[in-house]
Amino acid sequence: QVQLVESGGGLVQPGGSLRLSCAASRRTLRTVVMGWFRQAPGKEREFVGCTTLSGGTVNYADSLKDRFTISVETAKNTMYLQMNSLKPEDTAVYYCATGPTFSRDPGSYNYWGQGTQVTVSS
Repeated sequence: QVQLVESGGGLVQPGGSLRLSCAASRRTLRTVVMGWFRQAPGKEREFVGCTTLSGGTVNYADSLKDRFTISVETAKNTMYLQMNSLKPEDTAVYYCATGPTFSRDPGSYNYWGQGTQVTVSS
């Protein structure tokens, strides 16, 4: 199994920045992409962005593309989410995931991390 561990969450003030990390124990043949999702209490899981393992192709939610940046260190099997100009509406549990297809659909991903809480508040 692929083990995914998110880290870097915490409390940040509006306008601040935060970088999340997702470390994968290993990659499999089914692992083509890595993605970030977020979920606030009582809300549906929301696509944040995803990347191919090489980092050559990156896709973001339209509302986040100007503030969030995804990068990967393939040698370390680690994906990052750099979040800038954070807003209270960004508050959520952020999850990383891996899957076989380049997709915005949570159902397309096979493995999920435990999530890390991001709270944006003054």
